Amino acid sequence: MNSIERFFATVERRSVDRPACWLGDPTPEAVPALCDFYHVKDIKELKRVCGDDFYAVEIPYHSEHCNAIFAAFDWYMNGSNVDTEHRTLTADGCFARCEDLDDVTAIDYPWPDPAKYIDPKECERLVEEAPADKAVMGMLWACHFQDVCAAFGMQTCLMNMISDPEMVHYVDDHIIEFYLKALKIFLEAARGKVHVILIGDDMGSQRGLMISPQLVKEFVIPGAKKLIDLAHSYGVKVMYHSCGSIVEAIPLLIEAGVDIIHPIQALAAGMDPASLKAKFDGEISFCGGVDTQDLLPNGTPEQVAAKVRELRTYFPTGLIISPSHEGLQSDVPPRNIKALFDEANTVY
Repeated sequence: MNSIERFFATVERRSVDRPACWLGDPTPEAVPALCDFYHVKDIKELKRVCGDDFYAVEIPYHSEHCNAIFAAFDWYMNGSNVDTEHRTLTADGCFARCEDLDDVTAIDYPWPDPAKYIDPKECERLVEEAPADKAVMGMLWACHFQDVCAAFGMQTCLMNMISDPEMVHYVDDHIIEFYLKALKIFLEAARGKVHVILIGDDMGSQRGLMISPQLVKEFVIPGAKKLIDLAHSYGVKVMYHSCGSIVEAIPLLIEAGVDIIHPIQALAAGMDPASLKAKFDGEISFCGGVDTQDLLPNGTPEQVAAKVRELRTYFPTGLIISPSHEGLQSDVPPRNIKALFDEANTVY
């Protein structure tokens, strides 16, 4: 099997020679040590050498104030370059003091138009650079729940969901419209050459959901479903990301049409492989599962390999082996990444 065949077989829970594997998107601080360990010059060579089945393409976005689609909205309306500044969901956004929908519309927020800032030719070029045998992943993120929290300030937004949901829906609808248009531009430019897109919202904590399942159903799922339906209309699979314990939201994500849940934060409540297998076997596939909170930074290569073997026992297919957070940190010894991939790439 090549990586594309292995990806589809894994996600569709068919027999595989070995599981599909994804290194994730290591932080810039983590890359030099990994490249030194593998004796390669850059992240592209690193992924080839370690046996990564994926080639990720972040949807290119270039506006007056940022160069990343996940930072497209200037919620502080001060022209800040949020590419290079630390963002926080708890800071007041431009709608923080709004008391009703009239206040929100009176701000006259300059909603960005992705058609102005996404070049289809650049999308096409980036996808064309992918190796012919790798599964191409479009990194859209489309974190509309996180964005709407930033637009008001998280505490204010969560209260508004209860006290004045109309305001939240108004802002969220505009955010979703932006991401739908961006995704359509990207998929039109790369038609047939993208196999999966990554979207999602961090809505879980270590112990459970940050909001109730009812609020997830009202404020998270409708926008996600629009993006999922659009991706599926192009024959593209959808990987949905949320850190934390989201076990209560998984039935809603299944109903919305998600193909893959990422990243299985292994130490979060209810996210252990045995529980997920028992509750959702045959209904959805997963990506992740190799703990990045303790095992990868502090464990031995032998312990990492043992965890991968355990995951493969629970999920002979239906699981993309990957760290339980895509943004691999610099505290993870490269030898543990090698142990992960060596065991995952072994054909039993």
